[in-house]
Parts: sequence; structure tokens; C-alpha cells
Amino acid sequence: MLGTGVVGRSIGSRLVALGHTVTMGSRTADNPDATAWAGATGGGAAHATFADAARAGDLLFNCTAGAASLEALASVDPSDLAGKVLVDVANPLDVSGGFPPILTISNSDSLGERIQRTYPDLRVVKTLNTVTASVMVDPGVLGAPHHVFVSGDDAEAKRVVTGLLAEMGWPPTSVVDLGDITTARGTEMYLALWVRLYGALGTAQFNIGLVR
Repeated sequence: MLGTGVVGRSIGSRLVALGHTVTMGSRTADNPDATAWAGATGGGAAHATFADAARAGDLLFNCTAGAASLEALASVDPSDLAGKVLVDVANPLDVSGGFPPILTISNSDSLGERIQRTYPDLRVVKTLNTVTASVMVDPGVLGAPHHVFVSGDDAEAKRVVTGLLAEMGWPPTSVVDLGDITTARGTEMYLALWVRLYGALGTAQFNIGLVR
């Protein structure tokens, strides 16, 4: 787990509850948020640097802020990334100007693509970036059918991630495979609408469902 924010802590806690072993990585081995999370979560939870967490993980989650994602990955030995699946949950949002945040990458590129180009041996799957953390780990909380999306070049990696999503409560019928990693542009740019919906609704407890 790369990242110690609410998304990383939420997904990490859910995975530990499901029986997985999770190491939460940050810039320093003694990051207070990661240390507190590991202590509160108990067995199956550990904390370390980005590099050590990536080395320990069979499957990686990028839950860093989008602007810091490539920097975080740069601190990892490339040999510890090669061949592994990276679930990219991050969005390239700039929040420095207040609400609404703006996208720093859009239209002809995406954060998911940049990570994949930088690390061609990494198997990047973009998903879960269109919902808030509590919905990521408990989709049933909304009480009605809704959908999540996956983007990536590696079909087997997407199968693995779809299986993990099912463990967290997303049935296969709720997962829409958009295609290769370039389709991450669509889900990342959806954030421009997501933040406006958040502002209008006054809550992040929502998602979209496809009606065909």
C-alpha cells in the first residue's frame, strides 16, 4: 500500500479484515499515520518505506496523491516493481487553489498512462478512482446497483484486480472493463464532474450506475 491517507488506510483495513497481509508505505519508515494505522489494525498490518512496502507486496496499491505518485514510485527499486500488478487509485488533482480542484493531466494523457510508460514492466490497472474511500471498500453502503471501472493493458492483471474487487463487495456485474490504459483518461476526467456532484449533494456517499 503506497500512501497513508484515508484511501490507503481504508483499503488497507478492508484487505486486512479479508485476511490479506498489508504493508503501508510512506516516505519514512516511522510515518505517524502509518504507524498508528498498523497499531490500530493489528495482525496482518505493517508499516515501512515506499521501497520496503513495494518489495514486500505481491500486489501494489497506489493511494498517494496524484501529484506525488511518480515521486513515490521513483523511490522504489525497479526490480521490485517488475511483473507486479499496481492498482492505481490516484487522481491528478491540484487542490492548492481550493474547491473545486483542477486536473493537472487530462485529454491526451492520464496519470495511469504516465505510470505505465515510466514502468513498462509494471502491470497497471486503474480502478476505484471514481468513488470515495468508504464506497471503495463497502459498495453495498449505497443500497442500489452502481458501477466501477477498470482500465489496463494486461488482461490477466485486470482479472486479478476484478477478483479483489469482488472480495471487497463489487460483484462482476458491477465492474466495467473500459479497455486499455488510455481509457483511464475518461475515469480521471470524470473527477471534474464528481467534485461538482459532491458540492451539489453535500456528501461523497454516491456513485453512478449504468442503465442500458
